Amino acid sequence: MITISLTWGITVVVCCCLWLIFGIRRRQVGEPPLENGLIPYLGCALKFGANPLEFLRANQRKHGHVFTCKLMGKYVHFITNSLSYHKVLCHGKYFDWKKFHYTTSAKAFGHRSIDPDDGNTTENITNTFTKTLQGDALNLLSEAMMQNLQLVMRPPGLPKSKSASWVTEGLYAFCYRVMFEAGYLTLFGRDITKQDTQRELILNILDSFKQFDQVFPALVAGLPIHLFKTAHKAREKLAEGLKHENLSRRDQVSELIRLRMFLNDTLSTFDDMEKAKTHLAILWASQANTIPATFWSLFQMIRNPEAMKAASEEVNEALQNAGQKLSAEGNLIYLDQMQLNDLPVLDSIIKEALRLSSASLNIRTAKEDFTLHLEDGSYNIRKDDIIALYPQLMHLDPQIYPDPLTFKYDRYLDGNRKAKTTFYSNGIKLKYYYMPFGSGATICPGRLFAVQEIKQFLILMLLYFELELVESHVTSPPLDQSRAGLGILPPSNDIKFRYKLKNL
Repeated sequence: MITISLTWGITVVVCCCLWLIFGIRRRQVGEPPLENGLIPYLGCALKFGANPLEFLRANQRKHGHVFTCKLMGKYVHFITNSLSYHKVLCHGKYFDWKKFHYTTSAKAFGHRSIDPDDGNTTENITNTFTKTLQGDALNLLSEAMMQNLQLVMRPPGLPKSKSASWVTEGLYAFCYRVMFEAGYLTLFGRDITKQDTQRELILNILDSFKQFDQVFPALVAGLPIHLFKTAHKAREKLAEGLKHENLSRRDQVSELIRLRMFLNDTLSTFDDMEKAKTHLAILWASQANTIPATFWSLFQMIRNPEAMKAASEEVNEALQNAGQKLSAEGNLIYLDQMQLNDLPVLDSIIKEALRLSSASLNIRTAKEDFTLHLEDGSYNIRKDDIIALYPQLMHLDPQIYPDPLTFKYDRYLDGNRKAKTTFYSNGIKLKYYYMPFGSGATICPGRLFAVQEIKQFLILMLLYFELELVESHVTSPPLDQSRAGLGILPPSNDIKFRYKLKNL
C-alpha cells in the first residue's frame, strides 16, 4: 500500500516538474509582461472570473497598461489604456474576429460552424444582419416591436377594475417578461393555429430560455452542455419550436428570420435542428443583454426624480409633435425612427445606465505573429494569441467620467441639451469613450434595434403607467459578476416596484 502511494506521489511530482519545464510559457523579448497563474490550463481564470474589474486593475498597477494572462489555456493580451483602443482597431488585418465568436456559438447552441470558410454554409451572416437590422428593415422591426410592447403591456379585454389597481412585482421580472414576450413576437411572429394560448406558450418558452441562459457563461467557458441536464433539455425544446415546420405556421415573422429561413434552405448543409439552433442563437443575442439593459434604464430613471421629470417632458413633447394622443380605447401609438432618434434625454439615460452595468469583453485572435503598435509602446504578439479590450475599465475611469459610480442622467447631454460626444482622458480627446456594444468588426449588429426597443419600452412605461419603487430610497443592487465578459450584467437581486395604468 505504501509502495503504491509512493509511486503515485512520485508520478504527481514528475508531472508537476514537467509542467513547470515545458507547460509554462516564457516571456520573449518585446512581449508584454506575462502572468501564467499557478493552476495548469486554468492559469488566472479563477481570479479573473471572481472579479474581472479588480483583477485587471491590480495587474494594471503591477505591469502597466498592457499585460498578458493565461486564461483557460489561452494567452490573452489585455489593452487597458483607452487612448490605445483606436490603435488596436487599426491592426485589423492581423486579427481574426470570427474564430472565437463562431466557435463559441457552435459550442453554446449546438450547431456546426457558421463560418463559410468551414464549408457548412455559404451564408454571410454579417451581410444578413446588415440587410435586416438597418434602414427600412429596422423601421419595420421597430414598428412591430412598438405594437407588440403595447399589446403585452395593455392586453385587449383587460377589465377596468384590474387596470385601475396597483400591482407590485419585481422590476427585473417585469422587464424580463414584457421584453421577452414582445421581442419574441417581433422576431418570430404569432402562431396562427394557437391564438388563444399564445401568451401561455410564450411564457413556457420564457421558462426554457431562463434555464438555458443560466448556464450560458459555463458553456462559453468551454463546459459541455451535457453536464447540465435541465439546460440541455431546455435548449433542445427552444430549438424544436424554431424548426422550419413550426415557423411556417407563424404570421408576421420578421424579415431577419424569413431571410435566414430561405438562406438556410438554399445555402447550407445543416439539418432542420441545426438550422433551428442558429435561430436560437439570434433569439439569445436579441434578449440576453437587452433585458438587463432595460431593467437598469428603467430602475435608474424611476429612482432619480429629476431624470423621470426630464424624460416625461421629452416624451410628452415628442408625442404632441407627432400629432398623436393616448386614448382609453386602446388605440396604439407609434413614433417612427426619426422621432425615436430625436430623444436626447432618453438616449442619455440609457447610455448612463449601460455605462454603469456593461462588462463586455472585446476579443480578437491573432492570425499571425505581428507587432502591435500602441500609445504605450510596441509589443510582439504570437499567432493564435488573443487581444482583449475590457471597456468597463474605461466606463468607470474617474479621469473620463468624474464620480464614475454615480448615475447622472444628463452625463451624455451638452449645454444645449443635445447629445454630448466629446470626452477626454488626461486632457486628450478620446475616439472611443462608450463601448457597451463592442467595437470595430465585432460591434453588435443589432445595437440600433436594441437601443430603440429599450427607448420604446421607457416611452410606453412613462405614458401608460404610474410608477414607483416600493422602497423609495433603495440602493442599487450589485451587478451579477458571473456574467462578466458577456455584455450587460443583470442585478444580483430584484427590486420591488408598483405600477398601475393611468386614467387616460
